[in-house]
Amino acid sequence: MSIALPIALIPEAACLVDYQLPSALVDSEHPAIATLARSLTAATPSPMAQVKIVYEWVRDRIAHTYDIQAELVTCTASEVLAQGHGFCFAKAHLLAALLRHCGIPTGFCYQRLVFDDAQPTHHTLHGLNAVYLSELDRWVRLDARGNKPGVQADFNGDDHREQLAFPIRPHLGEVDYPTIYAQPHPLVITALQTHPTAANLIAHLPTSL
Repeated sequence: MSIALPIALIPEAACLVDYQLPSALVDSEHPAIATLARSLTAATPSPMAQVKIVYEWVRDRIAHTYDIQAELVTCTASEVLAQGHGFCFAKAHLLAALLRHCGIPTGFCYQRLVFDDAQPTHHTLHGLNAVYLSELDRWVRLDARGNKPGVQADFNGDDHREQLAFPIRPHLGEVDYPTIYAQPHPLVITALQTHPTAANLIAHLPTSL
């Protein structure tokens, strides 16, 4: 487990409402998304508590496609929910859709990481979310990739430190991109929509923004 001070995040859009809107990929008004969002947060009026509940549900209840060796590549939030799994990018789409349905501004962030420590020059993009916490008047990054031995991401509430799945290692060329995107990055969407099987997607993941 590694807890670190967050980087200075830069919202792409000037208005918080841009981080609350539904889209074809972040389909927050889809009936299944709406039903689940209401079910998870019905007894929790605090936005921060809602973020924690929804984040932990996506992190723990939706599998990472690679971890379970699934073949299908999911993309839209409702597809991830229906199939029960997704790559990091797709799980970020689902988390954003659920939180946006609750009126909580949620965007998309990316990291450039070493894909496999055995090949330290082989990099790949990694997707996660940034959530605006009204109680703290600031953005917080959350990584719903899914925990496993050696990977322990969490939401620490009003603690100013963040606990992501993969703290970057600059000496290996890893990068924290500071931009908070209002919609998933086109490079990511193209990869998910062009490569329908997990093995094919892994072989063609974007390496940087």
